[in-house]
Amino acid sequence: MSLLVFMEIGKEVELKNFSRLQIGGPARDLVRADTVDELIDAAKTARELRMPIFILGGGTNILWSDNGYDGLVLMPFLTFMEIDDTRVTAGSGVEMANLVGSTVSRGLAGLEWAGGLPGTVGGAIYGNAGAFGGEIKDSLLEVVSLDLDSFKLKHRLAGECKFGYRTSVFKSERLNEVILHAIFKLTHGNKLYLSRKMDSAINYRKATHPLEYPNIGSIFKNVAVSGIDRNLAKLYENAVKTDPFPLIPAAYLIDKAGMKGARVGGALVSPKQPNFIVNVENASARDVLRLIDMVTEKVYINCGVRLEKEVRIMA
Repeated sequence: MSLLVFMEIGKEVELKNFSRLQIGGPARDLVRADTVDELIDAAKTARELRMPIFILGGGTNILWSDNGYDGLVLMPFLTFMEIDDTRVTAGSGVEMANLVGSTVSRGLAGLEWAGGLPGTVGGAIYGNAGAFGGEIKDSLLEVVSLDLDSFKLKHRLAGECKFGYRTSVFKSERLNEVILHAIFKLTHGNKLYLSRKMDSAINYRKATHPLEYPNIGSIFKNVAVSGIDRNLAKLYENAVKTDPFPLIPAAYLIDKAGMKGARVGGALVSPKQPNFIVNVENASARDVLRLIDMVTEKVYINCGVRLEKEVRIMA
């Protein structure tokens, strides 16, 4: 049982093996909890030992430190999924690719926009993942989480999750919860049409994203037109896309600032998709952080826009 790993306190686990960027030093310990009971047992033990706890999903949106993490990395591997007509219940550890493929194959509409989206259901909810005009919140009914202080279950309707652009209540620093599962409400649709939409999203990602290299997806959030100076917005109006509201793509600004192909050590701003930083040659977290800072500064100097990071920085 995965909990046995946890009982060997001091057995370090390299976090680079749990990162899509393949960067990260040792964690004090790591548990893959296959059930809620295992998750609770591990969290309680960590509390007794006064170890900090970090909840890890698919490792798609996080930059680990080269020094690792001095605590417990807890992975909720809750992979159950139930489909009852248009109502879908999915554990937080379910891969988004599995959820999307399973629902589309049954002619259920609402998640086809997420074709090719990496990571898990829990991670998608945590950051309100979105693409092609859709967001995970759009099809959600309810999210069930576990409070790691009281060890009580929390039930929230979608409207209570404070979803925003790439954020949710679960990102709150005051909250100490782990998402257990979610309930989605989909609609009946044409299976062939939905399959084509899903495949189109998958093929777009393959064609435009540097999936041949280790990466953690978009580094920066796209820029809301409503959040910048009117004159700047007018300057970039030809680049604006609606996803799900008028945004200036961060990739466009990074390219315009001349940072496409910029490199620090083994970290590279992808020439294929400038909002991706890829690990081309044993990059360190320090390399990536320096590159993020360089991109942020150059875009601000040359474009007048301050980019906001989308990835979670633990370095």
